[in-house]
Amino acid sequence: MTMLIKNGRLLTEAGFEVKDILIKDGKITEIGSRLSAEAEQIIDAEGKLVAPGFVDLHVHLREPGGEKKETIATGTLAAARGGFTTVAAMPNTRPVPDSKEQMEWLQEKIKQTASTRVLPYASITVRELGQELTDFAGLKEAGAFALTDDGVGVQSAGMMLEAMKRAAKLDMAIVAHCEDNTLINKGSLHEGKKAAELGINGIPSVCESVHIARDILLAEEAGCHYHVCHISTKESVRAVRDAKRYGIKVTAEVTPHHLLLNEDDITGNDANYKMNPPLRSKADQEALIQGLLDGTIDFIATDHAPHTIEEKAEGIQLAPFGIVGLETAFPLLYTHMVKTNVITLEQLIEFLTVKPAKAFGLPYGELKAGAPADIVLIDLDEEKEINPDEFLSKGKNTPFAGWSCQGWPVLTIAEGKIVWEKGVVTA
Repeated sequence: MTMLIKNGRLLTEAGFEVKDILIKDGKITEIGSRLSAEAEQIIDAEGKLVAPGFVDLHVHLREPGGEKKETIATGTLAAARGGFTTVAAMPNTRPVPDSKEQMEWLQEKIKQTASTRVLPYASITVRELGQELTDFAGLKEAGAFALTDDGVGVQSAGMMLEAMKRAAKLDMAIVAHCEDNTLINKGSLHEGKKAAELGINGIPSVCESVHIARDILLAEEAGCHYHVCHISTKESVRAVRDAKRYGIKVTAEVTPHHLLLNEDDITGNDANYKMNPPLRSKADQEALIQGLLDGTIDFIATDHAPHTIEEKAEGIQLAPFGIVGLETAFPLLYTHMVKTNVITLEQLIEFLTVKPAKAFGLPYGELKAGAPADIVLIDLDEEKEINPDEFLSKGKNTPFAGWSCQGWPVLTIAEGKIVWEKGVVTA
C-alpha cells in the first residue's frame, strides 16, 4: 500500500515548509518537494500542519474490567481523533496484567481491537497490592512496555528498591504514581483554600513529593530508569531538578490539566475537577510550567481517565478521580500555551512526540525516511468549543467543556493507515 501526502506544512528549523510525504508499507520512504511518485492513495494536506503522530505514555483504557468506562477500541479511537498514534496503557484494570498469561491475553486483545499502537504496562506488584513483586522477566517477554502500579504508590521502600534493582537488570523503567498513603488524609482536592471553602478533606503536596524524593535516592542506588507520573507540586519539581543535576536517571511527565488549571479554577462541587494528583495552587502551576520550559519535566502526557456520567455525578467527595484528555490535549495546549506565547509550536510538538519517545528509547515521534508512518494533519485555524458529546471516548468527564480552542486534528495515520478522519470513523 502506497500513500502520498501532498502540500503539507511541515515545521522545520527554517519554519514552515511545504513538503510531500511518500509512504510505503507503513513506513515513510521519502519527504521532499513536489514528489511525483504514483500512489494508491493521495491526500491533499494544503494549508494543514503535518506533524508526527503524538505519543501519550499515560492513558487508562479500562479494559479488562472497566468496559462501561472505556475499552481498548473506544480509547484508541479517541486517541486517533486527538492525533495520538502511540499510547501506553496503565495496568490498574481488573484483572491486573501482573502475569505473563494475562499480558499475553492483553496483547491479543490489543491486536484485535486497537486503532493505534498500544504499549501495555505491567504492574510492579501482584494485583497492585504492594505485597509481592511480579515476574518482571516473564512480563517483559510477553511484551510489557514498562512497570508501574499506577493508581497507587508503592508504600514499602524496601520493595521499591528491590523492584528497581530487578528492573535495571532487565533494562525496564519503573514508572511511579507517587503518593504516601499515610499522608492522603482521605482527601479529594488539594489541601488549600478551595478544599477549605468546600469543606472537603485535602491532599497535601508533601504526600507526593516525599515519595518522589525517596524514589530518586532508591533509583540512584539501583541504577534504574525512574519515571515520575503526573508531577504536580513545586517541591516535586525541585526534587527532580536536583536529581537531574546529579546525573540520576529520572524523567517526569506533566498533564495538560495541571499546566492549564489550578485550585482557583474549581467551580463548586463539580467532580470533573477531581483528579489524582489534584489541581494544586497557582504557585505549583507556575513551577510546573517553568519545569517544562527548563527541561526538568521531560514531556506531556494526558492521564486520560474515563469514568461514567453517573459516577462523576456523585460530587467531589464520592466520585472517582480522573478526567479524559486524549481528544482535547493538542487544541487546549496550542490555544492556551502556544497562542499565548508561553511555549512555541515546535516545543509543543516535541513535548507530545519526540521527547516522550526518546525518554523511553522508542522509535516513534519523528517524520523522517524509514520511520513508521505515524502522522497527524492539523487545522491550526479551525476554532470551536470543546463538546463532550462529540467525544469518541466513552468518558465525557472533562472540566474543559465549552472552552473555545484552535488547532484541531483533521486526519490521523497510524503505520500508514488512516485511522481517523474528521467526520468519518475509518477504523
